[in-house]
Amino acid sequence: MKTLHLDINDRGSRYAVTGAPATDAEAAKAVVKALCRDKAFAKATHNSWGLIGAEGAAKNDDGEAGAGMVILRMLKRAGLHDHVVIVTRWYGGKQLGGDRFRHVQTAVRTYLDTL
Repeated sequence: MKTLHLDINDRGSRYAVTGAPATDAEAAKAVVKALCRDKAFAKATHNSWGLIGAEGAAKNDDGEAGAGMVILRMLKRAGLHDHVVIVTRWYGGKQLGGDRFRHVQTAVRTYLDTL
């Protein structure tokens, strides 16, 4: 599991991105569970994720409506399979509107650039 703490701070919200091998939704959920053993990630407002495995695509917005689909689209474009990407957001107290999708894209792009 690889986690990158990003230099994204928008209206108090902070972001991180994590990725790890996973072949299906159950494996992805296990990675999220392992990530949340770290108290900082357990206290995060959202741990949204996406995965493309042999059984198809799976995602979880974790309350950040639409974030999982953004992650899935980027994974499809990159051709990354059997790998879960989790974007974590710590809410800063102010709504971000559509900017939150830009931050999710930046987080996933940053992670994909490290592969």
